[in-house]
Amino acid sequence: MEEKIHTMPLIGEKAPAFEAVTTQGKIKFPEDYAGKWVILFSHPADFTPVCTTEFMTFASMLNEFKALNTELIGLSVDSLYSHIAWLRKIQEINWNGMKNIEVTFPLIEDIRMEVANKFGMIQPGASNTQAVRAVFVIDPQGIIRTILYYPLSLGRNFDEIKRIVIALQTADKLNCATPANWKPGDDVIVPTAGSCGTAKERMENQSDDQYCLDWFLCFKKTK
Repeated sequence: MEEKIHTMPLIGEKAPAFEAVTTQGKIKFPEDYAGKWVILFSHPADFTPVCTTEFMTFASMLNEFKALNTELIGLSVDSLYSHIAWLRKIQEINWNGMKNIEVTFPLIEDIRMEVANKFGMIQPGASNTQAVRAVFVIDPQGIIRTILYYPLSLGRNFDEIKRIVIALQTADKLNCATPANWKPGDDVIVPTAGSCGTAKERMENQSDDQYCLDWFLCFKKTK
């Protein structure tokens, strides 16, 4: 029988739809998350050290993401029973100032790797039996806006994941882009002029809240 080849979805494409059993009951994506931003992320395995620190961090930041209209969904290829036992154990761990951490966002049971394969989370060069550390940021229209992949040994930077969500939401709201190392409250980049005439106008007609360093590099203040 010919082996089925799975490819990962790309930025700008619709995120694959799926139904899954989770630690918070059954979910149907994207229907259950209409109008929400979603961070779908995978981890290699339950009861592993790096994953434990990541889940504690994500759970401690849950309200920060909810304030951004953003829901979290975790995934690994472990069973539901393994998930539940691991999340209970996490509540007993005291690490980096975090303790009594309860994980209340859904963690997908994906024993058959169906969801993981849809999102290209199984990468044979790393492992045939574990998902890599993937992060998909999906907007309220179900479009994939950011994809991050980490090797099994590298824990993720969750402040950066939050910054990505804020930057995407800011860019959508203001029809702009964000410069290198942008942080909330920093100036944003306005779209490049479409013609020389427009570019000249931008250079000559700068304002208190908008300024140009050159015809192709103009900024707008956000505060």
